[in-house]
Formats: sequence, C-alpha cells, structure tokens
Amino acid sequence: MEQNVQEELWSVTIDGNEIKVKPGTTVLQAARMIGENVPPAMCYYSKLEGSGGKCRTCLVKVSQGSTKDPRPMPKLVASCRTTVMDGMVVQNTTSPEVKEARAGVVEFLLLNHPLDCPICDQAGECHLQDLGYEHGKQKTRYEFKRRTFERIDIGPYIQLHMTRCILCYRCVFTCDQITNERVHGILNRGDAAEISTYIEKAIDNDFSGNVIDVCPVGALTDKTFRFKSRVWFTKPVQASCNCGKCSGKVTLWYKGEEVIRVTARKDQWGEVESFICNTCRFERKKTSDWTIEGPTHVDNKSVISANHYELKYDQPVIPQKTSLHADHPSFKEDKKLLN
Repeated sequence: MEQNVQEELWSVTIDGNEIKVKPGTTVLQAARMIGENVPPAMCYYSKLEGSGGKCRTCLVKVSQGSTKDPRPMPKLVASCRTTVMDGMVVQNTTSPEVKEARAGVVEFLLLNHPLDCPICDQAGECHLQDLGYEHGKQKTRYEFKRRTFERIDIGPYIQLHMTRCILCYRCVFTCDQITNERVHGILNRGDAAEISTYIEKAIDNDFSGNVIDVCPVGALTDKTFRFKSRVWFTKPVQASCNCGKCSGKVTLWYKGEEVIRVTARKDQWGEVESFICNTCRFERKKTSDWTIEGPTHVDNKSVISANHYELKYDQPVIPQKTSLHADHPSFKEDKKLLN
C-alpha cells in the first residue's frame, strides 16, 4: 500500500508573525503569504525567472538564522533572494537598521532618476515615487551632473526614456521569456549601462507591450496614452474578449466614455496576472470590442481611488431624498470614522 508522506514545512517568523512554508520559499514570498509588513520590490517579479536581487529595496534583517543555528546573519540580506530556514526570525518594519538602509537605497536610485513626476505618465502608479515618500527621500544629496539620454522610440507603440530607468531588468526578462525573440538588453557597464535595442532594431513582436506594464518607473511608456490624462482622472474597468493570442482579460481605462488605455490586469502586488498581446492592448480601444465585467478594485492607498466609483452599497434606481437614520449602515460607519 502507498502511504501518504506528509510534506515537510519550515517555520519562519517575520515581524512577530509566524508562518509555515515549503523549503525553498524566499523571505519575500513568505511575507506575501502573511500579507502584512511586506518588503517593497522594484526588480523582483514572481512570474519572471531570474528576477530579483538588483534593486536592494527589499532588504531585511535576519536576527535568527534557524533553530539549529540561531546566530543572526551579519549583514542585511535581500528578501527576494534569501530562502527561509526552519526557525528563522526576520525583522522588516521593526528594524531601524532596515529602514535606514532602505532610505539609503532610495537615495541611490534617485542619483540619476529625474524628479519629473509632474510630467511623467507613470505618476500615481510609480513604485519609486511611493518609496520616496514612504522613506522621506524625494531628493538626493548628489551634486554632480546626472547622466541623461534622449528619448527613443523602440517600436510603433513604445517610447524609452533611459534617464528614468533604474536598471531593474524586468523588461529584459519579459521579452526573453514570453516573446519569440529578444532584441534589447543591457549595454555597457557601470554608470554607462543602459537599456537599448541591438543595432537600432525595433521591438515589434506580439507581446512587446508587456514591457510597459512591468516597468516600475516611467522609463517605458505607451505612446498611444502619453499626456492624455492622469491616472487619477480615469476609471479602470475589468473587461475581457475572445482572443486567439492571449487570455483577453484586461483593464480598460476610461476618461468619460472614451477608452484611452488598455493594460493587463494586476494583482495586489502590482504584478501582471496574465500577459496580453499587442492587439488587445493597442488596437481594441472601443467599448464594443469588450465584455465589461465591472469596476476594478483600487486600494485606498492609491491616488487612483480619489476619483474612483466602486460603491460600497447598492444604489437605488431612482434616488430618494431621505435623511439618514441612526441605524443606517452608512451613518454608523461615518460616525465611527469621525470618532
């Protein structure tokens, strides 16, 4: 008879929250399973092999290596690359050393990254912008001349502004793993490193537009959407279609009755759920092309929620002018917020 062998699980504690995970799980993945105090990630992407370990924003402190060897790790480690050990204890938001290190990493990222958020299409969706405000590092002490690049078009739909790039490699991994042929990558070394296409080639395969979605800053932008609207003035809607190339599950971004942008759907970590083709992204900009599923859920921390329309209570077809009573759920919730 075959016996069911129970799978071994290891215990890891992150900021006082304990969870049991499979061996080989990274600290960042374990933190995401807990759902609280999750380290930020600018280069790691769970759906891309080889990602992580480049931006250093997810640094954590391992105050206990394991049950067998309780000694702490001598230096801060990247949580996206460090696998858990049984009995490991990790400090994330509870460590002043980690907070100081992350603030320093953000400052390094801003050495060359221009603070042109008012004119950048990524504003409101930029992870670096969020990190800067979270750690109080909206500027850098760097006094030397920053490196600058000219904007270039790497295809009919995508514009590359290398001045904003933080070299997270996400776009390179995306093209390498989900497209037939990669024609761009990292050229040169050190402070001369840059993302570029090989010998002036254009990125024109069917899934090239996904590099826009995975870019954490405004280095790769949608030419069909540039300067049309701020994201907090738009209304994102979940929609789908029968597409022979991809899943056809997208987010439509409305301004009034016009679809001004189509993107892939993203999960709570800001990662694409399913990569979509260029036909869905760039060529289907009419409501009639899609089956509308409902409004996209937007986190309250996002600036997009300022103009959002996801209603908590069902609204009557014909509004009635009545005053709220003390037992009405809206009244109770508003009173709770005021107190």
